[in-house]
Order: sequence, then structure tokens, then C-alpha cells
Amino acid sequence: MVACFTILRTLLHASSLLLAATGCSRLPTEKPVELVPQSQQSIEPVVQDARPPATARPGRPQDITFDDIKLDMEKTAPFTRDLLPQRVRVLEQQRIRIRGYILPSFQQSGLTQFVLVRDNMECCFGPGAALYDCIVVRMLPGRSAQFSIRPVAVTGLFQVEELRGPSGKHLAIYALNGEEVQ
Repeated sequence: MVACFTILRTLLHASSLLLAATGCSRLPTEKPVELVPQSQQSIEPVVQDARPPATARPGRPQDITFDDIKLDMEKTAPFTRDLLPQRVRVLEQQRIRIRGYILPSFQQSGLTQFVLVRDNMECCFGPGAALYDCIVVRMLPGRSAQFSIRPVAVTGLFQVEELRGPSGKHLAIYALNGEEVQ
């Protein structure tokens, strides 16, 4: 299965875990998958509630492309932070705007989290995506996005955030606290 679909499925399962913890129910046949950020790796599984801060940063965002956050690594090679070039390190915790495609899911409106991908023809609909071709977007509280088959521009706070699946394999390395989707 393609990495971006795995990220989306993991996000959907993590969302159902959060809903269950707050009193909402999920289907009894679902098996939740926990995201374990590298900074919180432990023997016990961790569910990360990575809700972004309640306020957006003022000022004009820096326009970037997926080429700006591309890494010099093979698609199947393991990720380590020493692979991050300086141009990516300086973007961390900066307000950016990046264009891409919202990875389709069952939900069409009111998206509070989604995966933004580089290209709808090569990344998630073609053979294997690279880790740097996907960004996990979590919208700020009270904000949401609508699914579109057209490219969108997402504005928010950029982070290098290693998300791993239950096997310990990286699912994504970038995240964005989303302010706006156009």
C-alpha cells in the first residue's frame, strides 16, 4: 500500500481513538493504530493529541513548494534528522503557504486534519510516495477545509514531526498547523 494512504488511514484511526476517549463511539470492528512520535517513543503505545495552538502567527507566510522540502534520500531509505538540509531546518516553526492536493478520504467537508500531497498523479495514485511528498495538516481549532480535486494552497505553521506507525516505520516527517486552505 502507498505510504500516503497509510498515513491517511492512521490519521483516521487516531481520530476515532480521540473521539472514543471523549465519549464518542467508534465501530467495534475497528482496530486503532497509534501514532508514536520519535520524541515520545516508549514501551507503551502513545496517542498523540497534537492540536495546534489556538492562535495563528501574524505576518505574511513564506511561499514554498514541495521541492523546497525535498530530501536527498532514496524513497525506501530510513529517515534520520541529519538528512534535513539547512533550507528545511530554517522553515521549522515558520509560517508558510504551500500548494498541493488533499488526499481523498470518505469525508468531503469539515476536514480538521488531512494529508496534503505533492501531486495527485505520482504521489498517492502512483507507485510509492517519498516521505517528503506528504504533509500532515491539522487545522487550528474552529477551522476546517473542504475536499477539492484541484490543487489547494494551505497556510500554517510548518514543523518537522516524525510520525511513526505501530511497526516503528515512518509514515510522515512533516506537519502543518493549518490556518487556511484556499
